[in-house]
Amino acid sequence: MEILETAAALQARTEMWRRDGSRIGFVPTMGALHDGHLELVRAAVAENDVVIVSVFVNPTQFNNAEDFNKYPRVLESDTELLRNTGCTALFAPTPEEMYPRPAVLQLDFGPLERVMEGAHRPGHFNGVGIVVSKLFHLARPHRAYFGQKDWQQVAIVRQLVADLGFDVELIAAPTVREADGLAMSSRNRRLSPEARQVAPRLHEALLLAAAHLPAGTAVAQAEAQKFLGGFPGIELEYLEIADAQTLQPDLTAGGDVVICLAAWLDGVRLIDNVLVHPASVTAQRNSGGQA
Repeated sequence: MEILETAAALQARTEMWRRDGSRIGFVPTMGALHDGHLELVRAAVAENDVVIVSVFVNPTQFNNAEDFNKYPRVLESDTELLRNTGCTALFAPTPEEMYPRPAVLQLDFGPLERVMEGAHRPGHFNGVGIVVSKLFHLARPHRAYFGQKDWQQVAIVRQLVADLGFDVELIAAPTVREADGLAMSSRNRRLSPEARQVAPRLHEALLLAAAHLPAGTAVAQAEAQKFLGGFPGIELEYLEIADAQTLQPDLTAGGDVVICLAAWLDGVRLIDNVLVHPASVTAQRNSGGQA
């Protein structure tokens, strides 16, 4: 596995691979890799000739300086994990390499970013859009792999690809979970033992909301919020029920529904979601229930 630290080095490699006719898979990450990331890498290795993994904690998508400073950075262990996956190249640039000049571009993703993460983290998706665009230009992948745990991010990147005409196939892989249901996340390693004990309740709340959807979205939300309220260590930021494609609360007949949440546990912010298929919400739509 080759380690690349500059944009020029990555561009040189991708141009060579493209000339050779190699299919390039790309997995963008912010490091502190876990099995969820590694599953994406393995999928990319199985489906492409060459696989690039980026490790870059992107400053422009953080609207909280403390959160950015505390985000785990363990490049040495990340490198060792990747050596056993079949990864061809690790791209690990510095912030100065990615942003030799401050980015002034402003991206607006419309209704997709007015809700959930976008509503609670102003500027977050502008930062995501800029860094993903830069990475796509440098890596020139045929396929790019993202995890469904960041459901809204996947929707944003899909819009970015469509609007800017990137010639890349977006692959969204199911969320990988711990044995107790907690969604794998780089932030999990920051949880105290006490917070780690209650963290699986987040996934349980999502499943509870899904089970109550036939009674209406308002009921489903209320039951999940009531459940989480029984755990003082959990500070719920939002729990939203939306159309899985538009991310809006008006559900599309026959369309999938996504239930998303964000919560703070002992100073650590976690997100999660579950996807519910149409058959499970037919009764909810017929009842006219809305959040």
